[in-house]
Amino acid sequence: MAASKKASLAWFLVVLTVVVSAVLSLLPPGAGAATTCTPTQLTPCAGAIIGNAAPTAACCARLKAHPASCFCRYKKDPKLQRYVNSPNGKKVFAACKVRLPRC
Repeated sequence: MAASKKASLAWFLVVLTVVVSAVLSLLPPGAGAATTCTPTQLTPCAGAIIGNAAPTAACCARLKAHPASCFCRYKKDPKLQRYVNSPNGKKVFAACKVRLPRC
């Protein structure tokens, strides 16, 4: 009887794995993961935002890859809003063709 229970449990786990995989495949990319906002990922943009230099390709790539919801958090954070909302910050977003979300 113990072998029968093990087989039933194994079958249940296989079916559960298939169902969960199917559901996750239907979700849009990133919908199943929590958004992690890490402003240090945007350090390639520091020279452009703080020093008025042209944004680098690395800066633009990071801006484009960064979740828009994070920019809303940064716009509201007293320590970060001066960079995102600054004239240079807005120029960098425009030069990289990244829209700042309306929050």
